[in-house]
Amino acid sequence: MGDQTVSFVHMKDGTKEDYTMLQDLEKPHLAMTADRIMKELHGQADDSFPGYKITRLEHALQSASRAEEDGADDDWIFAALLHDIGDGLAPQNHDRFAAEIIRPFVRDEVSWVVENHGVFQMYYYAHHVGWDKDEREKHRGHPYFQACADFCERWDQTSFDPDYKMHSLDYFEPLVRKVFARKAYDPAIILEGEVRGLPPIN
Repeated sequence: MGDQTVSFVHMKDGTKEDYTMLQDLEKPHLAMTADRIMKELHGQADDSFPGYKITRLEHALQSASRAEEDGADDDWIFAALLHDIGDGLAPQNHDRFAAEIIRPFVRDEVSWVVENHGVFQMYYYAHHVGWDKDEREKHRGHPYFQACADFCERWDQTSFDPDYKMHSLDYFEPLVRKVFARKAYDPAIILEGEVRGLPPIN
C-alpha cells in the first residue's frame, strides 16, 4: 500500500475525500489497460489448447489480419484480434468475457458480435459433438445477426491455418493502444443500434 490510503474499512463509511483520492489513484491503472491486454496476448503464444495446428495467438493474429485484408475498420480488426482473449481465464464463457473487455471502446454492433460469436461458431462443429449447430437461430431477427454470422464465416472459422501469412502482434499493437485510449462509453463511438455490418467481399 502507498502513503495515501482511505479512512474507512467499510465502503459505506467512505467520505467524498476518500473517493476523490481513489478516483485519482485509479487513473494510471486505467491508462495501463492496453499494457495488460498486450501481456495477455503475448501469453497466448505459449498458452494454447491442445490439438490445434496453431496457437491461440496465431488464431487471433490470423483473424485480425483477415479482417484488415477485407478492408475492415479499426473496431472490427480490434475485435477480431481480441475475440478470444477470454479463453485463458473464462473458457466456458470466453465470448462474453471478451465482449466486456472491449465494450466501452467499440461500436455496440461489434461488442455484440464478440459476445455472441461462440454460439454462432457452433454452426461449424456442434453437430459432431451432439449439440445443436443451429443454436444461433435463437438470435435470428436481431439487427446484428448477419454481422456475427459473417464474422465467424470470414474471420474466425477460417483462421486455423499454419500456412497463412499473418501480421505480427507488434504490427497490431498501435491499434490496441489507439482503441483503449478512447473515452469509455462515448456515445459517438458506441453508436447503439447502428448496423454497419462487415465490409463487402472484394
